[in-house]
Amino acid sequence: MSQHYIGLIRKQPDSDYGVSFPDFSGVITAGIDLDDARRMAQEALALHVEGMIEDGDPLPVPSTLESVMADGENADAVAFLVPVPTPSRRSVRLNITLPENVVKDIDRYAGSRGMTRSAFLLKASVQAMAEGGETV
Repeated sequence: MSQHYIGLIRKQPDSDYGVSFPDFSGVITAGIDLDDARRMAQEALALHVEGMIEDGDPLPVPSTLESVMADGENADAVAFLVPVPTPSRRSVRLNITLPENVVKDIDRYAGSRGMTRSAFLLKASVQAMAEGGETV
């Protein structure tokens, strides 16, 4: 399932295709052609939304095309929809087996940082996959 936000493409002479997002001020990107601009827009928005979710920030309600285009500053832009996958928030219970001493070390480490065992294992797993070049 994904949510869609409006991206605005602008092109000035002798420049790349710039993309901005009315619902996310400060998020901008560019591409050398329209296809590249669309790819870069999806990547930039996905990264920004991922950061907001990690920080616990609420995502804005997507603006309507009418409200975006009613703003005179957007008259020279072409609007398009940019999908943003919404991550599942559903937790899954797991049964794993670890050596007892490792579980004690995990609990001690996590507790000293105000984390639960599950939160620590989640963070460590995501970090390990990111370091291995996996997208999470």
